[in-house]
Amino acid sequence: MKSFKIALAQFSPYIGNIESNVQKMVELAQAAQKQNADLIVFPELSTVGYPAEDLLLRPSLSKRTAQAFEQLSQVKDIVMVFGFVNQNEHGQRFNAAAVMKDGNILGIYNKQNLADHSVLDESRYFHEGHQHLVFDYLGHKFGILICEDLWSIQTVQQLAQLKVESVLVLNASPYEVGKPQHRTNAIQAVCKQFNFNVIYANQVGGQDDLIFDGSSFVINQNGDVALQAASFKEELHVLAFEPENKGYKVTPAAPALDTMAEIYQSLVMATRDYVQRSGFNGVILGLSGGIDSALTLAIAVDALGADKVQAVMMPYTYTAAMSVEDAAEQAKRMGVTFGVAEIHPIVNSFMQTLYPFFGNTPADSTEENLQARARGTLLMGLSNKFGNLVLSTGNKSELAVGYCTLYGDMVGGFAVLKDVYKTIVFELAKYRNSLEETPVIPPRVISRPPSAELRPDQTDQDALPPYDILDAILYAYIEEDQSQDEIIAKGFNKDVVAKVIQMVDRNEYKRRQGAIGPRISSRAFSRERRYPIVNGWKPGV
Repeated sequence: MKSFKIALAQFSPYIGNIESNVQKMVELAQAAQKQNADLIVFPELSTVGYPAEDLLLRPSLSKRTAQAFEQLSQVKDIVMVFGFVNQNEHGQRFNAAAVMKDGNILGIYNKQNLADHSVLDESRYFHEGHQHLVFDYLGHKFGILICEDLWSIQTVQQLAQLKVESVLVLNASPYEVGKPQHRTNAIQAVCKQFNFNVIYANQVGGQDDLIFDGSSFVINQNGDVALQAASFKEELHVLAFEPENKGYKVTPAAPALDTMAEIYQSLVMATRDYVQRSGFNGVILGLSGGIDSALTLAIAVDALGADKVQAVMMPYTYTAAMSVEDAAEQAKRMGVTFGVAEIHPIVNSFMQTLYPFFGNTPADSTEENLQARARGTLLMGLSNKFGNLVLSTGNKSELAVGYCTLYGDMVGGFAVLKDVYKTIVFELAKYRNSLEETPVIPPRVISRPPSAELRPDQTDQDALPPYDILDAILYAYIEEDQSQDEIIAKGFNKDVVAKVIQMVDRNEYKRRQGAIGPRISSRAFSRERRYPIVNGWKPGV
């Protein structure tokens, strides 16, 4: 058995831009050659990116794929294993992997187990494959699997029976908190059980509301982790196979991230990729002096740079002086463009115009919402004029219960904290401050009681339970799908649980109209939680 080197390409494809993706693949293969790699593995559907959704239905896809193969054929003297859409003479599409050397196709593998769970719906686009692909190279027997295949015991067992020594796994596995470590742990057990090595190449980057963390790895047949790539970064790794050990040489692992670091970096990457690939000059947000907008500002600066971020403070009668001071201080510390726009004239004009309709009816949330909508209108005006994307700053707790204003603070093109509960917002703010000697978020922003500041002496807890209780109820109802009765049985107050669930259910119409935002949980308000807006479901049992 010979020694050889294998390269793992953890990169971020640009969805639909096949020419750009393939050019990047060529460059990565050439870089791997310079490190004497004999074979390079790319992520799932690396030529077109994942998920390309209905771009996969475009009639010209086959022609563009053929051009991609021509472009890749210029790479010589290294075996490339990459993902593409394989379309047969009957028009059937397959999520496939090609093995190519010197422009020659050595084999094609069609994914056997399609992913139709959570945020994925591959059966809409692909047919299942029914055959394994095993090939010999440099005296070593390789097999290929694609993402979901690795989680099918039957599929893995069949491949193991073919006596493969290394399994090349092409992946585009969406991120959620804690998933990178779970993947590694699970595949360590698989390697030991079936006595083969796994080379796991995962896509990295943000795509609309999905995050791909990378976190690629190589695990030897004894379960040892030979390589653990970093999360949320493009990387190229080259490892040597050691015949005497029947495994790959162990290399230093990327430093493990704690939970807050993992979440924060995922949000930074998702924001950067969404804004840059959408073609915006930069971003703009309302900086209220509260914790949600403070954290959003920090993420935006870390993602794009201070020169690409504009913050606007829009005070009204009920805005506390400390809010104005803290917003200005954070903007100064982070070096962003900052301005103050008083909304008194706008709100007063609204009230005068509406007076013939409102008459002397008592003030209620209507007047509060006019303040939020004035701010939203200003931000959209500035966005239109200067080409900056508006970042909305609401968190998952607020969106869940509708503690937000449609066409007001929900205005924006990307909701950075959409899948982040309020209790986690506080932890992320503390984490970001811990990275520098001088906190970028004024400590008072974190310590003061949260408030929308839409009426005198208002706090969030006037309308909501304390956030630690609210978030626990929301998590049980949304992520764990527990019923009202089951949540009450856990010890929560019956009336509080009933109120929270009612608020979640009746505000589906708001969430449907909100901006997309990065998914970090197992049940985000996006592709995987789809409830009818109008329904008569009772929330009890």
